[in-house]
Amino acid sequence: MQTRKLGNQGLEVSALGLGCMGMSFGYGPAGEKSEMIKVIRAAVEQGITFFDTAEVYGPFTNEELVGEALEPFKGKIKIATKFGFKIDRVNMTYGGVNSRPENIRLVAEESLKRLKIDVIDLFYQHRVDPSVPIEDVAGTVKNLIQEGKVKYFGLSEAGANTIRKAHAEQPVTALQSEYSLWTRQHEKEIIPTIQELGIGLVAYSPLGKGFLTGKIDAATTFAVGDIRNVLPRYTEEARNANQSLLDIINRFAQEKNATNAQIALAWVLAQKPWIVPIPGTTKIHRLTENNGAVNIELSADELNEIEIASAQISIVGTRYTEAMEKSTGL
Repeated sequence: MQTRKLGNQGLEVSALGLGCMGMSFGYGPAGEKSEMIKVIRAAVEQGITFFDTAEVYGPFTNEELVGEALEPFKGKIKIATKFGFKIDRVNMTYGGVNSRPENIRLVAEESLKRLKIDVIDLFYQHRVDPSVPIEDVAGTVKNLIQEGKVKYFGLSEAGANTIRKAHAEQPVTALQSEYSLWTRQHEKEIIPTIQELGIGLVAYSPLGKGFLTGKIDAATTFAVGDIRNVLPRYTEEARNANQSLLDIINRFAQEKNATNAQIALAWVLAQKPWIVPIPGTTKIHRLTENNGAVNIELSADELNEIEIASAQISIVGTRYTEAMEKSTGL
């Protein structure tokens, strides 16, 4: 497995990470714990050193899973987790944001215990809290870094102005945002900003929540509790309309003797040397398939072909509902 540097602060991780959210949260019933532990440990065996979780996934259960699975590999892997939501600890639900300094500190302490680690490798603000100045958020994480509880500071789905303000207070190592062949809005302003500042990009949902693998069509049904049941981009009409993007991916997959997933991931990897996709899966054979993307090279001509062809396609459906854009932890 190749490695990549995320930002200019010294964080080096595997070129592909593993997004662990779907093992516990967001895509229907949680996976059986012992099976999910096998998947996470298989990822380590295949060279993955970067694992992504958050307190809100569950809540709490995903961090506990990741902590148990990775306990034997302390010092050999990097774990990223997140703070910033209001969690109802009685009903185990969440809603709204909370990045007050006292909450950041509480999350850090509790995440350390659930993850069974002495220091959080990468601590993201999960979503921007408009009621707390970003300088206060960055300053709180700066203090946690000085105290040895956190190594690196990250943001998730933040705007360019917020990134600049935070970075001035405490250098931001990585921005985590959705990025794939069909979610590219960050190319206009966000990616140039983080490139200028020396910040890495952790690309979540690089497979379009499964759609870009070619395994989802208009007839696919999702389990109860699967977030895709309510996303505009996954209505039957949208899935039909968006098949044209899959046709492009499939053509290159056939030419490269690869799978659609591998081409979609190879495209993300080819965009910048400081982008690390974190596809999620609950199956070891899919994990192996995804990891094969690091061995696929798309030439400048091939990337240009994909660019020209995909530019002719208008993706139907927004990635989230308007309300979810403001509040989701996904």
